[in-house]
Amino acid sequence: MGFNGVAGSSSQPLPREDSPLLPQDSNLSSSPKTFANVFIAIVGAGVLGLPYTFKKTGWLLGVVMLLFVALLTYHCMMLLIYTRRKLESRKECLQINSFGDLGFAVCGSIGRFAVDSMIVLSQAGFCVGYLIFIGNTLVYLFNSSSSSHQSQRIWGIKPKTFYIWSCFPFQLGLNSIPTLTHLAPLSIFADFVQIGAMGVVMVEDVMIFLKQQQVLKTFGDFSVVFYGLGVSVYAFEGMGMALPLESETKDKARFGKVLGLSMGFISCIYAAFGVLGYFAFGAETNDIITTNFGKGLVSYVVQLALCINLFFTFPLMMNPVYEVFERRFSDGRYSLWLRWILVLGVSLVALMVPNFADFMSLVGSSVCSVLGFVLPALFHLLAFKDDIERRGKFLDVAIMCFGLVLGVSGTWSSILQISPATD
Repeated sequence: MGFNGVAGSSSQPLPREDSPLLPQDSNLSSSPKTFANVFIAIVGAGVLGLPYTFKKTGWLLGVVMLLFVALLTYHCMMLLIYTRRKLESRKECLQINSFGDLGFAVCGSIGRFAVDSMIVLSQAGFCVGYLIFIGNTLVYLFNSSSSSHQSQRIWGIKPKTFYIWSCFPFQLGLNSIPTLTHLAPLSIFADFVQIGAMGVVMVEDVMIFLKQQQVLKTFGDFSVVFYGLGVSVYAFEGMGMALPLESETKDKARFGKVLGLSMGFISCIYAAFGVLGYFAFGAETNDIITTNFGKGLVSYVVQLALCINLFFTFPLMMNPVYEVFERRFSDGRYSLWLRWILVLGVSLVALMVPNFADFMSLVGSSVCSVLGFVLPALFHLLAFKDDIERRGKFLDVAIMCFGLVLGVSGTWSSILQISPATD
């Protein structure tokens, strides 16, 4: 997943409300590098819940929803690009480098606040999901060999709670690092681990599928449609990186084509990962696909590698949250205590949510649908209201309505999925 801001505000002039969140970078990217940057910005932990989602929705319906969300996400990313180009063509308009800058240019402080709020909720939601994944995976690896691990205790507390609190002091240290420059090696390491682990999982899925045929569901009930859409939106969330990626592209005229190719490639990988995982385990597919592989050496290595990946990705994904909070509550200055409070809050939420995939759907439906669909279409409509025909206006309004319906219905569906697990 991408992020929409940089830290290190302590070394920068104090920002005003109309100050761009991102500085302009003089090192522009070639088309192949832009393709890779889009891949890195979007592909994240959301892919791990796709096989479980396909179990609920049926594999064919799941693939259709995944491709639909990919196409709509691409369209909305391009809406942001077109809107920025339109606004920057006006000489009086300030430089627009980020989603928040665009919100301010279109709607003033209200627009900036709307984008900031959605980014905070989505990025913090991703990090909650990371801790849930780490906690549940470690419980599976080290505390599920005997009787039900629900009754087990480590130093008097539940294993999942123990593992999440064990991460807490280390996350305080990592999240105290003030600049993304110092976190860059962690980002590169996490990306390589993620890609390698996904490759191993897909190979294992194929081998298991060839040995045993599962009873598979093609289409699920209508009641799970919004659930599946929520997970798909979560998996493709990277809207905040569209403008920064285009800003650092050398050949901006080709950016739309490169973005489309990268989104298509990611869609194929997501669909293959989800389908292979569901085909391998069928009705036994778990919310975290790696827990289906038993206790062999490969399984241990892959699952620990994914935990390490998410552990080091956590501070990167929290960075835009810090940027927003420090801008609004610390005059743009680095604030250690504010970061530690936010890490504590995210950890506490993770302790209360049992299921990784269900939480993905909740975040995707409630927050990412607004950030990914409603706001881009709204900003485009307001910026082009005097220049586009009725058909274009209708399409923008339809996207906004879809985002709002998904937000309400998907959130309700996800809460219903989560509630039985918490009983």
